[in-house]
Amino acid sequence: MTRLPKDVNRYRYLAKYYDQVFGFAASWSEPARRAIVEPLLPEVASACDLCCGTGTTAVALARRGIRTFAVDLSPGMCRAAREKAVEVRVLRSDMRTFRLPGRVDLVTCEFDALNHVPEEEDLAAVARSVARALRPGGHFYFDLNNSPAFRRLWPGTWFVDTPGVAMVMHGGYDRERDRAWSAVEWFICEGSLWRRRTEKVREVCWTAAEVRTTLREAGFDRIRAWDAERFFRRTDPAIRPGFRTFYLARKC
Repeated sequence: MTRLPKDVNRYRYLAKYYDQVFGFAASWSEPARRAIVEPLLPEVASACDLCCGTGTTAVALARRGIRTFAVDLSPGMCRAAREKAVEVRVLRSDMRTFRLPGRVDLVTCEFDALNHVPEEEDLAAVARSVARALRPGGHFYFDLNNSPAFRRLWPGTWFVDTPGVAMVMHGGYDRERDRAWSAVEWFICEGSLWRRRTEKVREVCWTAAEVRTTLREAGFDRIRAWDAERFFRRTDPAIRPGFRTFYLARKC
């Protein structure tokens, strides 16, 4: 049985309003995807977008003629992905234990989803599940936030105001444990009233050494990494060298 973390339903409002509030950022990772993933696609017949969110990347893959699966644990995210990605098979499952009907050529896991796994054993479980889902020679593509980003970007407050929904995000960083958190406050217009709702999002920093060791032990080789700053220069100048890393690993 899939193991459900206690806070799985805390993404209820994040899922419902994600595209409305964060839609502007969806294209920020496209330069990295074009540079790193695009060269692989001529050989990709099947793929899985792990932690698919509202299904944006899954749709892009499916529109390339790729048989695509989308996996997420949040019921709200799966619902949004199904509404958007009619040509994609959406599966609700834990990234640590998910299984696909068959092996695929590519697994993507974008937007720092791996920073959300809470313990080192969970990171290893994700790597093993991805390796099981891939055919030999298949690739795993993902990105991670790093400690400098946690230290510099997370503490503080920022907000987004859209019609009918406003969001205020308060962030913090635990230097000793190398973990970050964000308290997300939603102000939602319901008829003539505005309702306030709160969710909490946590992230853990994984070092490059931890990532590479975990991948090798799970059966990956040819692990490559790119600093995200080169891809974000025009879209998000707040991303400095060392803040974020894109990875591509090959299944042995």
